[in-house]
Amino acid sequence: MKIVVVGAGPAGLMAAEIMAARGLAVEVFDAMPSPGRKFLLAGKGGLNLTHSEPLERFTGRYGAAAAFMAPLLAEFGPAQLRAWAEGLGIETFIGSSGRVFPAEMKAAPLLRAWIRRLRSLGVLLHTRRRWLGWDAQGRLRFAGPEGEETVEARACILALGGASWPNLGSDGGWAPILTETGVEITPLRPANCGFDLDWSASFAERFAGGRTGTVELSYAGTRRRGEITVTTNGIEGGAVYGLSAELRDGLAAAGEATLLVDLMPDWSPERVAAALARPRGSRSLSTFLKKALPLNPMALALLREATAETNPAILARTIKALPLRPLRPRPVAEAISTAGGVALAELDENLMLKRRPGTFVAGEMLDWEAPTGGYLLTGCFTTGYRAGLGAAKLCNSV
Repeated sequence: MKIVVVGAGPAGLMAAEIMAARGLAVEVFDAMPSPGRKFLLAGKGGLNLTHSEPLERFTGRYGAAAAFMAPLLAEFGPAQLRAWAEGLGIETFIGSSGRVFPAEMKAAPLLRAWIRRLRSLGVLLHTRRRWLGWDAQGRLRFAGPEGEETVEARACILALGGASWPNLGSDGGWAPILTETGVEITPLRPANCGFDLDWSASFAERFAGGRTGTVELSYAGTRRRGEITVTTNGIEGGAVYGLSAELRDGLAAAGEATLLVDLMPDWSPERVAAALARPRGSRSLSTFLKKALPLNPMALALLREATAETNPAILARTIKALPLRPLRPRPVAEAISTAGGVALAELDENLMLKRRPGTFVAGEMLDWEAPTGGYLLTGCFTTGYRAGLGAAKLCNSV
């Protein structure tokens, strides 16, 4: 009898490879018309496969789940992931930020090589099959092109993703199914997401889509450098994503949060104050600011949206700590990734559900989160690797 993997993203395909390489019959079922839809989207602007920083620091990026992830990453972490990709014929390189990319930058060549390897191992792929749970006999239920299907399996690995980008297959529809079986699910929440702000109508209409250039954000003692992109509803961008977990949780706990933006992180407060202390003369404030400081036009617009102050000393302080007050995170469907999921206490060391022996869980379905920068993909690969090993051990011991 075969082992079934539900979900054809990085976690599911890795689990399938690990099991098939050990001589087991593996079939993968996915709701989408083709595998790896979200994986391909992640690589649209350059596939950030992992990161080259030391493993201890890398592991710390998983926050509250770091202790859970540590043994998995020690077994299959960034170094092993790069070696695996190169085994597929995909060379990788380390970018200037320490991030690791395929030499061709794209996800498609890697996915094609991977699918070829899986087929050579005998893995069967069934698309357009949406998982519905189990029937009374414990068989897996799927909604297929010609109606409902049931599949009997020696073991099952669930790797259905979180709830972000539902049009690519990960819609969180598995959560109520597992909840009904008694599995504890931490509520799914947006991660690496943008936030709503109350812009003036004129600012939103004129500046939506603008980028600030490099700024530094700070919240609750944590700082992140990067760009802010202004949207019609608020803000997004790398620096915002880097603080999104703290902001999201702060808003949930207190109902409000103040994000401070240093519009000129490479200038000291004294240098900014000195530049603004020069005589303004007959020039308008906007003209004066443009001449006195090398402010990005979007950063200047953000300053004028935040304050009508004209006092040079107060303006200088605001430039170094401009307050923004996010109202709420954007919906989980718009987020890059998902926080929450199957509570880690529900799993054994092989990622098998304690309440349902023979069923393993991997990838974004689990209750962990990480920032962008290669940590999300690595987390999916490493949990898929561990779940595949666990299922292989279970089936080979029966």
